[in-house]
Amino acid sequence: MKSILIIGLGRFGRHMGQKFIENGHEVLAIDNNEERADNAVGLIQQIQIGDATDERFMQSLGVHNFDLAVVAVAENFQTVLEITVLLKDLGCPYIVARATKDVHRKLLLRNGADYVVYAEREVAERLAIKFGADNIFDYVELTPEIGIYEIAVPKDWRGKSMVELSIRTKYHVSILATKKEEKIYPLPLPSHIFENDESLMVMGTAEHIKAITQ
Repeated sequence: MKSILIIGLGRFGRHMGQKFIENGHEVLAIDNNEERADNAVGLIQQIQIGDATDERFMQSLGVHNFDLAVVAVAENFQTVLEITVLLKDLGCPYIVARATKDVHRKLLLRNGADYVVYAEREVAERLAIKFGADNIFDYVELTPEIGIYEIAVPKDWRGKSMVELSIRTKYHVSILATKKEEKIYPLPLPSHIFENDESLMVMGTAEHIKAITQ
């Protein structure tokens, strides 16, 4: 179990906090807006109202004792940057910050953030890939070049095994799991025969995934 500090209780912060709690972590959320805090009471039990740019207030929280802090503030970038710098100065071990522009990402990484998330952009890119191709059902980016894709079994793979197809050598992708009737079966054996009614969790570059799904 991790101890997590969520700063900002807009939609992004609320959803992050709720998911962390569902996964068994301890969450403290703060916001300077009482109405936003009230809206999150049903989702997050530990909430404090305060200004995350106030050093004395942040010191009182014992920021250095948290495993992770998420700067989910939806206000101007200056506020996000100030909070990030303050968290780092107070000894927070790992900081995730939210950004909307590449230049903001660079500044945040240079000034204390360990990871920067583009909330809206990442969702938009994922949906564009998901709905822009007939044979791709879902997508998770690992790096700008490599992702994990849920795809339909290519027609010329059906009824054949992984060994028979020499998938990694010929297609330059890795099959991580198969999915059938909403159940996921990780790490299929080389002898696995691909079926019409299953989908595949495949890791590879966009170029190689495109080649096997067209």
